[in-house]
Parts: sequence; C-alpha cells; structure tokens
Amino acid sequence: MNTAYWILAGPLALFYLYAGTLKVIRTRDRLRPMMAWVDRIPLPALRALGAVEVLGAAGLLLPPLTGIAVPLALAAAVGLVLLQAGAVAVHLTGGDRRIALNLGLIATAAATIWPATGL
Repeated sequence: MNTAYWILAGPLALFYLYAGTLKVIRTRDRLRPMMAWVDRIPLPALRALGAVEVLGAAGLLLPPLTGIAVPLALAAAVGLVLLQAGAVAVHLTGGDRRIALNLGLIATAAATIWPATGL
C-alpha cells in the first residue's frame, strides 16, 4: 500500500508543485501560452489557486514523510480531486474542451485516496 501511494503521490505532487509555483510567480503574459484561461479570473485568485496547488503538493508529501498529521495526505488528495473538478468546470464554461489533463489529474488524485487511507 505504501509503495502504491508513493508511485501515485510523488509525480502528482511534483506536478502540482511546478504548476502552482508558476501560477504564484509568473505574470499573466508568461502563463497565457500554457493556460489560455488566465485572463478569465482575477490575478489574486490566480495567485491563490497557485498557493493551494503548492499546499496540496506539500500535503501529499510532508505528512507521510514526517509521520506528523498523516491523515492530511488523504485530505490533500481529496482536495486536489475537488480542485480539478472546478478546473474542468472553468474550462468547459469558457468553451475550452481540452480537459484531458484535468481528467488525468482527477483520476490520479482519486487513485491516491485509497492508498492514503492505509498510511
């Protein structure tokens, strides 16, 4: 169970750490080629979204590594599923049908929930 968790959570956390950091530090102009939706939300919301992604990545990694507040890993995985469900809604309401990455992230985060219960 522990190996399954790390196989799923490790790459997922790295993705969210990278994507969240970009949203926190880059300008809209530098994000626009990768994320066409950035003009549809206020900049503070974009920064907050990036911070939530970084915190979600930390929640997947730090509790199991330190042994402190381990159930937070489960909460982080559930939170990332909900975050991506919201992302799918943002894409679809904006007319953007490219949601394959979002669906893959939902599936990976959802698959992380089960092994996280055994940590």
